[in-house]
Amino acid sequence: MDPEHIRELFAGFGPVDVRRMFSGAGVFVDGMMIALVSREVVYLKADVETIPSFEREGLAPFSYMAKGSKRTITSYWRMPDRLYDDPEELAEWARASLEVARRKAARTARTHKPAATAPRPAKSRVKSRKTARKAQPRSAKARKVRRPGSGRSGTSAGRSRR
Repeated sequence: MDPEHIRELFAGFGPVDVRRMFSGAGVFVDGMMIALVSREVVYLKADVETIPSFEREGLAPFSYMAKGSKRTITSYWRMPDRLYDDPEELAEWARASLEVARRKAARTARTHKPAATAPRPAKSRVKSRKTARKAQPRSAKARKVRRPGSGRSGTSAGRSRR
């Protein structure tokens, strides 16, 4: 199913953004994915509130084969076949899928704190010079260079010991 056909399919719902994903496409509204298209089949976003509607229709969640085993993604369910020819009813199902996406986004926002307010781990103090050298990234380590005639080693950081 090409992106233009998907947009036409959802025209009764409103404008959607279609993005290529793996071997199919994702259907997005306001940056949230409301449907998945794979192998010419549309799967709508679902959750505990909407899954019973799909089950009453005798539909199944999205599944695929990976590494010899079947994987199932229960957040996307096959769209009823009649909706391909009924833009008004498809719009109703798409609105329900958008609400699912919004609920999920709201749950995610509540459970994840912004990075600025998250507590930072305490800095650990280095006990010895030997440990301090090991803790530095390899590129930051100073190389020891022997200076002719001094019998002492210095660093290649451009400074000389005197």
